[in-house]
Amino acid sequence: MNTDFKGKVIVLSGVGRAGQVGDFLARAFADQGGTLQLLGRNRAELDARAEELRASHASVETHACDLSDARAAEDAARAVAAQTDGRVDALVHVAGGFALSGPLAESSVDVWQQQLSINLGTAFATTRAFLPLVRAAKGCVLYFASAAALPGADVGGLSAYAVAKTGVVTLMRAVAAEEARNGLRANALAPAAIRTASNVASMGPNARYVEPAALCDVVLFLASPASRAVSGQVIAVG
Repeated sequence: MNTDFKGKVIVLSGVGRAGQVGDFLARAFADQGGTLQLLGRNRAELDARAEELRASHASVETHACDLSDARAAEDAARAVAAQTDGRVDALVHVAGGFALSGPLAESSVDVWQQQLSINLGTAFATTRAFLPLVRAAKGCVLYFASAAALPGADVGGLSAYAVAKTGVVTLMRAVAAEEARNGLRANALAPAAIRTASNVASMGPNARYVEPAALCDVVLFLASPASRAVSGQVIAVG
């Protein structure tokens, strides 16, 4: 399988703290020679990840922004376009977050709105802003949904998160259908719990996790020419 990303521009959203998904994926793409454009909310954390990558001779630029704000996403896309000749080979949208909303009858409106904003809202704004760049490269968009968005999932107590991630899946399918004529692909991952620093802190070290290396293998495949015939699909991981 060819996952050589030399000369390829990868936009990766949701990069922040060490030991989280954005950190793992940035390292994986850098190891394969990708040119990285990293998006995250926290400037200090984002720049710390970039400096670690540059120490390994990776090509990295950073853009601090709140992707739930459509104008901020558009500003980030313009900044990336100026640095990449208007082309992005892969947009990997990791930005999001999890919170329990509790039983629906007792749930918090604030949690509901927050989950829709950080998961579905960011996916919409980022996709809309970056589509012209991905289209120019006949590239791909890869979304992070969740096992909670799969048929038959137990979503009791987490309806807001599950609805938001199900919306991400529908957004992916719309992009795959609309952009097929432009040579652009879109897919979504639906992982179970991933072994991240925050998950281990809350769930303990012995819970069942998707290991970072396995997750990175799937992402690299879906972002590479090896998956050129795959679009509009939801891939369960773990």
